[in-house]
Amino acid sequence: IHTYKFHQAVADHVVLDLKYEARDVPQQLTSQQEVDRWFANATKNLNNYQKAAVRKAWANMEKLMSAGERKQRIIASIIEDFTLKPRLNNNRGTAMLVAASIYDACHYFRLFQNTSFAPYVGVITSFQPNHNAISREPANSDERYKFDTYTDHVLKGFPTTEKYEAEIKRRFIEEPANCKLLIVVSKLLTGFDAPSCTYIYLDNELRDHNLFQAICRTNRLDGEDKDYGHIVDFKELFGNVQEAIAVYSSDELDIEGASDAENNVELKERLKESRKKLGAAREALKYLCEPVAQPREMEQYLHYFCGIAGNPEALSETEALRVSFYKSVATFVRAFADISQELPEAGYTDQEIDELNWDAQFYAELRSAIKKHSGEELDIKPYEADMRHLLNTYIKADSAGQLGEIDNYSLVELIIETGIHDAIARKLNEKGSLSNNAVAEGIINNVRKTIIREQLTDPRFYEEMSTLLDDLIQQARNDAASYEEFLNKAESLIEKLGKKGADGPDVPRRLLGKREAIVLFNNLEAILESVRISADEVRYPTWEIENRVDIALEIDRAMREEAPAGWLGDSVREKQVLNALFPIMEGNREATLAIFEIIKNLPGYQ
Repeated sequence: IHTYKFHQAVADHVVLDLKYEARDVPQQLTSQQEVDRWFANATKNLNNYQKAAVRKAWANMEKLMSAGERKQRIIASIIEDFTLKPRLNNNRGTAMLVAASIYDACHYFRLFQNTSFAPYVGVITSFQPNHNAISREPANSDERYKFDTYTDHVLKGFPTTEKYEAEIKRRFIEEPANCKLLIVVSKLLTGFDAPSCTYIYLDNELRDHNLFQAICRTNRLDGEDKDYGHIVDFKELFGNVQEAIAVYSSDELDIEGASDAENNVELKERLKESRKKLGAAREALKYLCEPVAQPREMEQYLHYFCGIAGNPEALSETEALRVSFYKSVATFVRAFADISQELPEAGYTDQEIDELNWDAQFYAELRSAIKKHSGEELDIKPYEADMRHLLNTYIKADSAGQLGEIDNYSLVELIIETGIHDAIARKLNEKGSLSNNAVAEGIINNVRKTIIREQLTDPRFYEEMSTLLDDLIQQARNDAASYEEFLNKAESLIEKLGKKGADGPDVPRRLLGKREAIVLFNNLEAILESVRISADEVRYPTWEIENRVDIALEIDRAMREEAPAGWLGDSVREKQVLNALFPIMEGNREATLAIFEIIKNLPGYQ
């Protein structure tokens, strides 16, 4: 019989490797002297028997309170992980907490109910509340505590334990955002697979097979962002964990075909592995930035990753380079986050720690500047959730002040909202480190990005805006006079972009306030001209402005009253729209198809 060993499964990418972390939860008193002083004063008038009774009561209370305090610290640590750790902090990952007993599981569940994390916690044990049995139990017994926990807290809204467990397991597997943490004792530690499960917290002294089965709840494959299964140990089980892994990484029935090294896969020590990962990520990032021209200040980096603003193709030509940079920064920041609180323990000197912190700060600011400069603040979405949290938590102490209103605007929108000078100061160049030329190029890139993104919604209007942008580029100079002139023209252009041609002097009165009809009107002349020339026909009577207004309004009416719901992307319904447009466009197929292409890109008709 062939035995498939653990390290083979990892090498074959059938399961993930495991990362181990031991966390100490101290339970000693904060000040034993203060307690002794209080005790001596409180019992000074008591006899020895009475003092012994008080001491006994104190011992029981201390035991209970220290157990509760310890659990509170563990809960705080777990909740912090769901704020800080990748996967846990973006609703893709879940965790299991293994308690020592059903009583402890119930105690944990109750303590979680006092936190904001309560709606995301479930508990599954072998306990079944029995009203007949509980009637014979004293009020303060463990059995009464478990019964009250289930009936008063766990089973709210569920008629039976079975229905509750089925629903909680479903959420844990299918809806990780709705059941983030599952408290268990022994049930579900075998034969229960939830790929989203990324962390397991051990507060139970498991051994051998049970321990291995438990930790393997975390190492199922679940997308590229799940690198390891994580074991967080509150019981100092490292030796047991190593032993369990070794047992399932060796084959005592077949020892001739492999070396001892192959048959004993040591669990990766967290700090050593994290340091290696951080070093590799940092080296890759520096290698990527190596071609940047000297003196390698912000402006040189912006030119390298965004190109020269005067080149309309610069952003698209350098896009792959920027994507690689964003990914590399994400990898570096994640690696830094893993170890940032324990750099001395990982063997870094004070100088190395300073250099790491400087790099983290620099690349964070550089990433932000490049995204703003290129108008890509919302790109690379799979990486953004992780990046924003990690930057705020570990690197940028002043980030909290920048969140909120400003982050809801693109640079172009912010210029429209606040004016160009304020927008530059608050968003594009908040650190004050960019030259006038770099600021100008950043504005140009953001305007061009807006034009390219919106061009299909109104080709004629955005063609005019593109021409104005070309004129604007000529104003991008370093001297103060032309720079100020550039800013004035840029602000004027961006205001026009914001209005989208909706209230210009050339808009006929009958179209005012009708955004889509204005777009149709603006583009009808070019469409009809193209048809007239290609068909070599006499001049269309619709050439006149008022006739074009009539056509635009008629198309607008047809789209709002006759177009079926959900027509876009549905071939049958799109034909219905074309049939409605055909007579309005005087039976000309080319003109109908041309106006239809514009209509497809107008959000107001979708």
